[in-house]
Amino acid sequence: MSASNVYYELYRRSSIGVALIDSLDELIKDSKIQPQLAMKILSTFDRSISEALAEKVKSTRLSFKGHLDTYRFCDDVWTFIILDVHFKMEGNEAIVADKIKIVANNVKKPGEQ
Repeated sequence: MSASNVYYELYRRSSIGVALIDSLDELIKDSKIQPQLAMKILSTFDRSISEALAEKVKSTRLSFKGHLDTYRFCDDVWTFIILDVHFKMEGNEAIVADKIKIVANNVKKPGEQ
């Protein structure tokens, strides 16, 4: 796998990712599929969800304010937990959330070392 084809496993913790993993675990437990096939399916999921989000999600400006509860940096990954978050999007649409988690990876571009 080249550097340009590296896909992260971030979306496995989303609701759809958790549902997929639960389904695959059940299929393995019932001897319907082999664990190797489940891993291949998860790899395909990682690639597909990343590509779909890159293609389908429109770019918009967003600002937010909240209270930084926790932050950490480990293995080139920043994680932030923010409480009482107020999002403001283009068109002045506002959304409020009690708690959000932001995970930011240092993604290398093709050809970078």
